[in-house]
Parts: sequence; structure tokens; C-alpha cells
Amino acid sequence: MKLLIATHNREKLREYRELLGAREPELVTLDDVGIARDVEETGATFLENARIKADAYAAMSGLPTLADDSGLEVDALGGEPGVYSKRYAGDAKTDAERNEFLLDKLRNVPQEKRTARFRCVIVLNDARGNSWTTEGVCKGEIGFEPRGTNGFGYDPVFVVADRGLHLAELSSQEKNQISHRANALRTARPIIQQLVKEHDK
Repeated sequence: MKLLIATHNREKLREYRELLGAREPELVTLDDVGIARDVEETGATFLENARIKADAYAAMSGLPTLADDSGLEVDALGGEPGVYSKRYAGDAKTDAERNEFLLDKLRNVPQEKRTARFRCVIVLNDARGNSWTTEGVCKGEIGFEPRGTNGFGYDPVFVVADRGLHLAELSSQEKNQISHRANALRTARPIIQQLVKEHDK
């Protein structure tokens, strides 16, 4: 059985393969099934954006589809950048530029008020009209400088709760035990396994 991961990002595909740790289903990207179109994410929440992508790409591909939307929520910024995490510093900015922009906005915020979390919402469609939703969170705070060379996005400035380490300082194996995406997928895994069983009947 093929499960479409609604992304063009090969790194995200690799992460999902590591998290699922099984041969089935076969995970494929939009590029793998010949879908070049990017669906516009017009939702005001992670859930709305994930659902938009899951519905659209399941209809286009005819495959069971997993779509997620995720981002960083910083309490001192009223939950920003939230759904705008990728575009927070403006379009076409690098991860380093986004991190610098975030740190600048928090320049005068003391450590005890720099609490934050990564949030991921997964929507899984079976291409027959059935849909499931799961959510995962990774709690922490925003550090005062980037650290680490692993991961991507805001990982270098995110200090994991109770670890004292930035997310980018953790190995991929360690990150996959605690990340927001890992926590969301942990709940989705039994649903995916059931879809595989039904497909193999």
C-alpha cells in the first residue's frame, strides 16, 4: 500500500520513514506521484491547513494521504509565529534569517517569559471519505542564540523542556522520540496500521 505524504520535502519524507519504522505502507511524496501543484494553505489554524492539504491531495492522487501542518508558538508573542512560521520574516527567507528575526523580537524578553512550543497537527484521509486527526506538542522555550547543527527551521533556537539542550543539538534519534511530529504520529500510527491491514485483505 502506498501512503502519500503531502509534501515535496525529502527531509520530511525521511523523518516520517524513521518515525514509522516499517516497510509498509510505502511512503511517497507529491513528486513521486507526479503532483507539482502546491495547494494554497489559507487556514487560520494548523488543523485547517492540514485538512486543506489532505483533502486536496487525496482527491488528486486517489491515495490514502497524510498531511500535516506545524509551527512554533511563542507565548511572549501571543502565539506567533504559529501558522506563519515559514513566512514569519517574509517570503524566501532562510532558516537562519527567520531565527535571527525571532531572536530580535525577543531581545528584551527575560528567560522565564520565553516559553514556547512546537505544535503539529496531522490529518489522515483514506481517499474514501474517511478522515482522522491527531496532534502533538513539544514544549520548551526560546534560547538567546542558535545552537546545534542538526534539524532545520527553528530547531537551533528552541530549548527542549527539561533537557537544557537546543533541539538542533539532539541527534535525529533523540529528536524523533520527543518532537511534535513524533508525538502526533504516535497517535496516528495505529490508524495507518489498520489501513494497511484493510488494504492487504
